[in-house]
Amino acid sequence: MLSKTVQAALNEQIRIEAESSQVYLAMASWAEIQPGINNVTEFFYKHSDEERMHMLKLIHFVNERGGFATVPALPQPPLTFPSIKHAFAALLKHEIFVSESINNCIDIALAEKDYATHNFLQWYVAEQIEEEALARTMNDKLELIGDDKSGLYLFDKDILTISIAGA
Repeated sequence: MLSKTVQAALNEQIRIEAESSQVYLAMASWAEIQPGINNVTEFFYKHSDEERMHMLKLIHFVNERGGFATVPALPQPPLTFPSIKHAFAALLKHEIFVSESINNCIDIALAEKDYATHNFLQWYVAEQIEEEALARTMNDKLELIGDDKSGLYLFDKDILTISIAGA
């Protein structure tokens, strides 16, 4: 059985995962109307779907442990970006925020001696390591490209095949 404190922390994480899905969905919609970056668009749509699955995984866990997972109201995410580079910088910043939130949930679970929740959250820790590494890689590549349109073409061509070792 989840304590009220752990349940509240996990419901907050559900909100964050749902918000992440919406943020990446907004990025995908913006990217879709930019010329020539179809794979970047697909990358963001895929990321949005993954974040929704992360949210659902949390909802099931909370409910299976005798808690009540709540579906959150969400704020409007940013809808436009000055450039692809800005969108990916926002992605990295958001992933770092999500990692900090997961760590907070783990701190609460350990304080409550809820080792089942601690164990469950380890999947999210591993996932966030991969997400942050991928976001850093994307940002590094965009930094190398600068304003080179042919570099952006190659970035878009390769984005769906970029992976991180161990991912």
